[in-house]
Amino acid sequence: MNASQAGGSSSAPDLSNIKRGPIIATIIIGAFIAILNETLLGNALPELMKAFEVGPSTIQWLTTAYMLVVGVLVPVTALLQQWFTTRQMFIGAMTLFFAGTVISAVAPEFGVLLVGRIVQAIGTGLMLPVLMNTIMAIFPPEKRGGAMGLIGLVIMAAPAIGPTLSGVIMDSLNWRWLFILVIPLAALSIIFSFMFLKNVSDITKPKVDILSILLSTIGFGGLVYGFSSTGEKGWSDPEVIWTIAVGAVALLIFIWRQLKLEAPILDLRAFKSPMFSIVTILLFVLMMTLFSTMTLLPMFLQGALLMTAFTSGLIMLPGSIVNGIMAPVSGVLFDKFGPRILVTPGLILVAVSLWMFTGIDATASNGHIVLIHIIMMVGISLVMMPAQTSGLNQLPRSLYPHGTAILNTLQQVSGAIGTALFISIMSNGTKDYLKTSTDPTAPAEAAKGMVSGIHDAFWIGLVVAIAAIIIGLFVKRTTPPESDKPESEKQERVSMSH
Repeated sequence: MNASQAGGSSSAPDLSNIKRGPIIATIIIGAFIAILNETLLGNALPELMKAFEVGPSTIQWLTTAYMLVVGVLVPVTALLQQWFTTRQMFIGAMTLFFAGTVISAVAPEFGVLLVGRIVQAIGTGLMLPVLMNTIMAIFPPEKRGGAMGLIGLVIMAAPAIGPTLSGVIMDSLNWRWLFILVIPLAALSIIFSFMFLKNVSDITKPKVDILSILLSTIGFGGLVYGFSSTGEKGWSDPEVIWTIAVGAVALLIFIWRQLKLEAPILDLRAFKSPMFSIVTILLFVLMMTLFSTMTLLPMFLQGALLMTAFTSGLIMLPGSIVNGIMAPVSGVLFDKFGPRILVTPGLILVAVSLWMFTGIDATASNGHIVLIHIIMMVGISLVMMPAQTSGLNQLPRSLYPHGTAILNTLQQVSGAIGTALFISIMSNGTKDYLKTSTDPTAPAEAAKGMVSGIHDAFWIGLVVAIAAIIIGLFVKRTTPPESDKPESEKQERVSMSH
């Protein structure tokens, strides 16, 4: 269906003379601030519990609600990007994020802080798919790897820097500064977007299907909430079982409805492209491993090695910095050599790091843990953006918003599932160890119990990583459909065939 059929603007924007540099700089600044914010509160949660006089089960909503809102919103962005220009979407997202940050900074009570976090999350959820869709629209396939690498730098480095940065801020200032320091950066991003951002998306204004939006919200929201709640409530809790069940049923009805509609809000025809389907499965598995490791490792460092939150943040920083440096490098290598030379070695490095994690105990040195974490992060940087770019490259231009929305949504869902699964494996392993212990209340035994549980979780992680290696063998370089290729390329192919 073209734009005129859909009842909106009849032509795609002219991108021939577009200045890519300022556009990329603008969206990267905005994305960095928004994504950094996801993990910035981690180290401040104990302080916030004291400040607002609430317990752990209440305070965790500051993190859970953020994930939940982003997970619910991202599927709807495919529709929004066909109704609003890139400028409108990005400026709207950053303005919401700015407003949420101000609300959080001045919050007099916990409820107001939670509202601020939710408004921030709405901004982040609207922005993430715009980011990737813009790259797909303004760069030709042979240059997308390098550009996606820059986005990878932001997506991977920002959340990893968050805990260390918040440790520094919390050591010298109070929790409000976590938001106050973000306000001028968010304002700068909005000013930049007014100055430099151009529209790069096709405005088709398709029909809005309210039932699909409702099913999507219940489906993805139920799954993210249900799995996120298992750490606190356990798998057998009725609330956990019901929310996951309702989410799964709503999601199945949502999928069925999208396949029936002429203008679906999330076009699942993207899965007709074989490489997109393979990459979606691969990234789902990989994000489960990544999110769970980012949760388990600080628990091990603080619970078994008795480090402070700030020190554990510093231990994880070198790996994150290396990952940030490697993301653009792997993007350039992808443009030159294609994904196969990067993805399989990357997945092998992830598997090796998980195998090394199964051997760490309470006597492990800081340097040893830093080394394993660096190996894992190098592996992930070799896989993430090259695989994503390969999958999206095979889609027609009209499916870019849908492809990016599908990948971003599944990353949120797989993160919630992975974290819940691995934490429950760790908890059960710890309980099993303490049952056989002669002195389960001794601090040394508690640390050994945690080590035993962490080992169980990483062994399962290793099995998952081996499955990812097998999937990764099928990833190869892709080209856009014939209809989306430049005219010169089409004519060249015609003349070659004659």
